[in-house]
Amino acid sequence: MDSQDPVLVTEPRPGILLMTLNRPRVRNAIDRPLAEAMDAALTRLDADPALTVGILTGAGGHFCSGMDLKAFPAEGVPVVADRGLAGLTRARRRTPLIAAVEGAAVAGGFELALACDLVTAADTAFFALPEVARGLIAAEGGAIRLPGRLPYHVAMEMLLTASTLPATDAARYGLVNHLTGEGLALEAAFALAERVQAHSRDAVHITKQIVQDTRGLDDPAAYTVQDPLSTPVFTTAGAVEGARAFTEKRPPAWHR
Repeated sequence: MDSQDPVLVTEPRPGILLMTLNRPRVRNAIDRPLAEAMDAALTRLDADPALTVGILTGAGGHFCSGMDLKAFPAEGVPVVADRGLAGLTRARRRTPLIAAVEGAAVAGGFELALACDLVTAADTAFFALPEVARGLIAAEGGAIRLPGRLPYHVAMEMLLTASTLPATDAARYGLVNHLTGEGLALEAAFALAERVQAHSRDAVHITKQIVQDTRGLDDPAAYTVQDPLSTPVFTTAGAVEGARAFTEKRPPAWHR
């Protein structure tokens, strides 16, 4: 990587924004410039009505090694405003995001993947939260999200011993949606993105918002939050088109 290369490469495709962490010499470790570039790209993803889904991956055979520890003494944790690490881990992002993982997804890199909605991974990839070994805490979602994504004792072993979880085991536990051969995680992510993209953008985005906003609530409270979001959807042109397409046995023609 040349020193002039962008730390984040963004490639818009029809309906999809591909974001590639581009610091391969340090396994795509997150410093302040990369965090700010990520935040800007994610904001663009939510703001552009032509984009239905985003894909996050890493250059050079690895996803992300987490926070750049060399930059940490001077820069601190590379959070952006109240949106968390790289503008993602604490944010309420509207657009579904897929992590395409090759190689290492560790520390903050794993926390980025946990903040995504879907995960594809090569069978040679691995995940870890080694913060305790560095005198740190997995404070950008690792300690909060992981026990809900894995069996409790498996998650606690990772958090308390800094042990590594192979992607093959992560897939077996349901943490990875699609397991691929080495070098094929991005291809699988695009296939998954196209499946998401085939549906109504508004319905997809609001479904994600309902999941985010009702997490941890009991049923009555969850319906109270959900209904103001979901009810208007049933009167939209998209809902009418979806019903007509089903009746006429044809693909829907969504208005993006």
